Amino acid sequence: MVFSSITFLFYFLPLALFCYFLSPNKFKNFILLGFSLIFYAWGEPIYILVMLFSCIVDYINAILIDKYRGTLKSKLALICSISINLSVLAFFKYTDFAISIFNDVFYTNFDLLNIALPIGISFYTFQTMSYTIDVYRNEAPIQKNIISLGAFVTLFPQLVAGPIVRYSDIASQLNQRVHSIDKVYDGIYRFILGLSKKVILANNLGIIWTNIKFLPSNSISTFTAWLGIICFTLQIYFDFSGYSDMAIGLGKVFGFNFLENFNYPYISKSITEFWRRWHISLGIWFRDYVYIPLGGNRCSKSRWFFNIFVVWFLTGLWHGASFNFIIWGLYFGLILILEKLFLLNLLNKIPKFVNHIYVMFLVIISFVIFDITNIMDMFNYFKSMFSFNNILIDKTFYYYLVPNIFLLVFAIMASTPFIKNQLNKFKLLRFITLISGLILSTAFLIDSSFNPFLYFRF
Repeated sequence: MVFSSITFLFYFLPLALFCYFLSPNKFKNFILLGFSLIFYAWGEPIYILVMLFSCIVDYINAILIDKYRGTLKSKLALICSISINLSVLAFFKYTDFAISIFNDVFYTNFDLLNIALPIGISFYTFQTMSYTIDVYRNEAPIQKNIISLGAFVTLFPQLVAGPIVRYSDIASQLNQRVHSIDKVYDGIYRFILGLSKKVILANNLGIIWTNIKFLPSNSISTFTAWLGIICFTLQIYFDFSGYSDMAIGLGKVFGFNFLENFNYPYISKSITEFWRRWHISLGIWFRDYVYIPLGGNRCSKSRWFFNIFVVWFLTGLWHGASFNFIIWGLYFGLILILEKLFLLNLLNKIPKFVNHIYVMFLVIISFVIFDITNIMDMFNYFKSMFSFNNILIDKTFYYYLVPNIFLLVFAIMASTPFIKNQLNKFKLLRFITLISGLILSTAFLIDSSFNPFLYFRF
């Protein structure tokens, strides 16, 4: 079951809301836990045991951390928690990747395990680890009620694709949160806005990209290649930010205030700024739990470069068990190092529109690396984008551009604050958008095949 499904919208969610708001406050976390387990088990009934195992492991280790605070036993409990969580993640996500590398290096022929990846494991693993780490650092109170901790780990609004909610950010809200009509309305509006991003924009942009990506790379023109990857650049933004909007909106309905996960990254004037606006929760997680503990930038320049290398290597690896993701992470790590060394000073001296071109060019290039997992296919696609010997423009370009020109123009406008600012100015327009967005999204869902969120892969 996913947010963008008829079953979720018109059966599961209304029933969950009905039970939640009718229940006394002391049972609300229990209701959330129950419906979250149903939500997850709907598609992966077996792998719910993996998530519950992580929850129990961190519940026990946090109690030990608190009980033996300041002693070696407390540190060992933290190490145990982190080790078990990362081992589970590594087993499901990276075992086949490691086997394939071993086979390639040592010319062996070990069979891959072909283990199915539990949906959302990268997200909830980081969340559960944040709990024990925050308790160890004394930055969050221990949660002795396993129902409340289970509700935090399994919370269905953001379980399978983020944002990554740190325990310290919502610890107080787990025990007591405010519900109001205004908050519910804002939450519903945000949810429908995210649903519209996903169903109306991301899905249709994704169709264009998929069709172009699987054309023979030596047969497409330069313009067609650029059109395809621009569509994916817009698709992944609306897909992932749409899910985040839905999660944040549902969180508001249930009384939670989740941190923002996207802040119009495509208006950035540097890659440094881009990563302050894109997948904010992941960036904060790596900053607080990896980069700063390694020493951050308060160290020698060589050590600082090493710290950035580690963070961006792990960022790429977190996204997927494939070399293209590692290359993608290191690509951004290198650019960020160059910006910190001298590029930011240069960017501050040139016109802003040039900065935007610089950012979008590098981001578009990055998404070729991100989405084309086969290195040779990736290289061939780049050849189509930059080969001057290739046909500059062809009929395929017009075939995909002309009927989708309005979609592309609207998507580009929607990736900036312009439309949001207009909706905030005119309440009637906001209400009309709410109703029309729901109607159009429902119509698209009824008429289309299943199209899961891109970040379900991670």
